[in-house]
Amino acid sequence: MIVAIIDGYTDEPAGLGVPPYLGLYPRYAYGAIKKARKDANVFYLTIDDLRATFEGEQGIKTKNKTPNFPNVKKILEKAEVIVFIGGLHTPGKYLSAVPGSVEEVSKFISSYKAVKILGGPAFMGSAKMGGVKITTKELRFAEEVFDHIVYGDLEAFLFDYFSGKDLNPFRFRDYEELQPYALLGAEVVKQFPGYPEFVLVEIETQRGCPKAMGIGGCSFCTEPVRYRAVENRPQEYVAQEVEAFYNLGIRHFRIGRQSCIFSYKATPNGRVPIPNPEEVEKLFRAVRLVAPNVKTLHVDNANPAVIANYPEESRRIAKAIVKYGTPGNVVAFGLETADPKVARINNLNATPEETYEAVKIINEVGGKRGYNGLPWLLPGINIIFGLPGETKKTYELTYEFLKKILDDGLMVRRINIRQVVVFPGTPLWNMRDKVKTEKHKALIEHYRHKIRHEIDLPMLKRVVPVGTILRDVRAEIYSGELTFGRQFGSYPLIVGIPKKVELNKYYDVMIVDHGLRSVTGIPVPIDINRESSKVLKWLPGIGKKTLIKILAKRPFKSEQEFLSLLPENAREMYRGKVKL
Repeated sequence: MIVAIIDGYTDEPAGLGVPPYLGLYPRYAYGAIKKARKDANVFYLTIDDLRATFEGEQGIKTKNKTPNFPNVKKILEKAEVIVFIGGLHTPGKYLSAVPGSVEEVSKFISSYKAVKILGGPAFMGSAKMGGVKITTKELRFAEEVFDHIVYGDLEAFLFDYFSGKDLNPFRFRDYEELQPYALLGAEVVKQFPGYPEFVLVEIETQRGCPKAMGIGGCSFCTEPVRYRAVENRPQEYVAQEVEAFYNLGIRHFRIGRQSCIFSYKATPNGRVPIPNPEEVEKLFRAVRLVAPNVKTLHVDNANPAVIANYPEESRRIAKAIVKYGTPGNVVAFGLETADPKVARINNLNATPEETYEAVKIINEVGGKRGYNGLPWLLPGINIIFGLPGETKKTYELTYEFLKKILDDGLMVRRINIRQVVVFPGTPLWNMRDKVKTEKHKALIEHYRHKIRHEIDLPMLKRVVPVGTILRDVRAEIYSGELTFGRQFGSYPLIVGIPKKVELNKYYDVMIVDHGLRSVTGIPVPIDINRESSKVLKWLPGIGKKTLIKILAKRPFKSEQEFLSLLPENAREMYRGKVKL
């Protein structure tokens, strides 16, 4: 039996599955099929495989890579079952992979005879831009193209389907049922583009929202809609899955898939659960025991209200994350707005005061620079524009809050600004006529621009000053004569290199300039005798006159000879960073 899993990539509030991230859904699906049918031949394809294969056909135009499998059509022709996984609920910007929609994949697979199953968050629709208009067109395509749409857990449905059991598309599994699927499913990573070196695996630790169990979830969030109760995955299950991937050669992990890592195994307590440092440390200790030489061990979301209201417990958790993790780590705080009125209307997580305190605590614990060039652990801030209740004052309050963080000398790794997206089943669906994305379009663009230029840029200069060396930056794509790369991590910083370098190699890069949300860097050591003037002109502390002198004096016989041409205040920056 041949089964094709097509990964359209997923991005949702508590999970990411866009390359280089290998998401949960295809792994669990693969494992459930293998658990039910050992004889199944399961192929993992990506939406990029289909795009590249069908380019130019059926009027489809794409800019694509070579397919991971050269025989994609043959696989689809012979497949008895095609499983498509997709769903974009928290859209972002992606460097080298773009999520696919139900509408897009339907053009590729509708003509094949296989039984077609839709899984992942796509059953609620997807959205690339904010606003009230959710993609009902996509949902219509789903009903026309797919024989089964799974509203519960895809892996539970697939196990029942391939075991010949009664089907319930709303069935959920628990962690005990999931564990064999997760362990068997690890094997699918061998079919992932970039395996084994260029893969980051997210490991599930919890689902549901602890805060939502007390007073309900945030108005826009799909997490408490999909998962009505909070369930914490046992530490030994997490460690077993990490070990399975580690034994397959994977070295990049995010202990994620949760709404708040500080609320792992927390005690319910209304709006703010009481954190349990012992259980969180036990989690990370268990992971490190089975994966001692990881290159990346990061986390994802955190509720700033938990950190602010339980500072001592939260400091212990943050210290454990630093102790067992790797530098460049980020905890994303869902502030969304600094307007108390909007926060009340939308039942948001934390107040600006709580978020500020949480930013301070994480800076205290994690602000020291690590061996890869980035601070060990920093907060990120999530902002959503267009929420019901917003006025012009709302945007100013949010801007002033972010400005205070900057002015007070604190660090935030990144600020995500999104327009709100309305999904059926969320509380926001009942307030959709009050969403302000269209009415406040000009305001949204004004404050986005203002935050990017007046907050993001100086903040980035603080987090990675000129001269900082970022270690192990993977060169990922070309854009004209530039190369763009990034380190592996939860929220990696995009680095533009002002020349073409070999892709899929790691480089140590010296930061020479800052953009609004990215940086420019030059690989070190700098080949000072052979590097082009187009690259050398980026070197900080070296003006046009000095550059002319450098070019005229080449080749240099020693580092000191080169340094002697530089202004005194720039010499230390380049000491030990050139080669002859």
